[in-house]
Amino acid sequence: MNESNNQLEQPVLIHHHPRMMSIVLNRPRVLNSLNLEMIRSIDHALDEIETDQSMQFVLLSGAGERGFCAGGDIKALAQAVKQKVSPTADQILEEEYDLCLRLHRFPKPLIAVADGITMGAGLGLAAAADLVVATERTRMAMPETRIGFFPDVGATGWMFAKCPKGYPEYLGLTGYEMVGAEAVRVGFASHLVKSERLSELITVVEGYSGTLSQLRSDAAEELLAALVHFFESNIPIKPEMDEWVAAYFAGKSSMVEIIESLRQCSIQTQLCDGIFHRLAERSPTAVAVTLRLLRHNEGRQLEEVFQADLKAARFILAHPDYLEGVRARVIDKDDKPQWQPESIEEVGDLDVELW
Repeated sequence: MNESNNQLEQPVLIHHHPRMMSIVLNRPRVLNSLNLEMIRSIDHALDEIETDQSMQFVLLSGAGERGFCAGGDIKALAQAVKQKVSPTADQILEEEYDLCLRLHRFPKPLIAVADGITMGAGLGLAAAADLVVATERTRMAMPETRIGFFPDVGATGWMFAKCPKGYPEYLGLTGYEMVGAEAVRVGFASHLVKSERLSELITVVEGYSGTLSQLRSDAAEELLAALVHFFESNIPIKPEMDEWVAAYFAGKSSMVEIIESLRQCSIQTQLCDGIFHRLAERSPTAVAVTLRLLRHNEGRQLEEVFQADLKAARFILAHPDYLEGVRARVIDKDDKPQWQPESIEEVGDLDVELW
């Protein structure tokens, strides 16, 4: 096997350019799902970038046109839980969270090209970037409660800084999918570019030859100025949906309260009717954990948010709903999970300490 073919089989490709480093997630057959080998490869690349003064910023992208990153490797995590093999599920998540936090705190700016499916751990990587570029093919969501898990990677903390009022709760609990411009409108992406211009944008980024500020925020503004002509300016607004989301989800601390208020919904009745199906197909325990994390993590430093994520993950991975959710949605794909308990009303108090 020649060197070129061997490189193409690497799960993460690292490319050096005059002023920046490009990190490409390279598992397109599985939508670039993030596994432990990839996490460690990215972390190693960041070590190099951080100490190399000629490397001024980072570009994150995914191989193929179907997705930037569909999330973590669900099957590998479930296997670690079920068989208690090494690396353990705890180890996988701890290293994943450490990487996401490192990206948030990295001293140099990041650009993430979130083309195609960007969910779960993919959102964790993208959320840390200064510029998050979406296209009309972009699909962003946090569907974790469908498999008995919860929106982790710091989402129940950083969403409050990115999203309009009520959307952290709405997105985290329902798994609402944002397509294209909607991802920008809701705050998960910062800019929209037409997919046919994406390769041109990446060429400009890789060939950037200017000298950036030493301060990450200032350097990001300088990069934005160099790329602004690529971005679409007409992002649709949805004031009626914003009003509905704020009214029924913002600041809520009880799932029973949310459901009861939706049953009496007097505005946006179509949205209210559709929400019951979304909530009904999710693990009641995972939904309850998610809401508790949202209330706990709002306004906290990300270091605290990721600590709470890890504690919540330890609780939820030990709960029967997680393996059952993976079985029903990912392995057997019968879409008939048997949740324990079956309804939100039966969940009761959760024995999970977040701090």
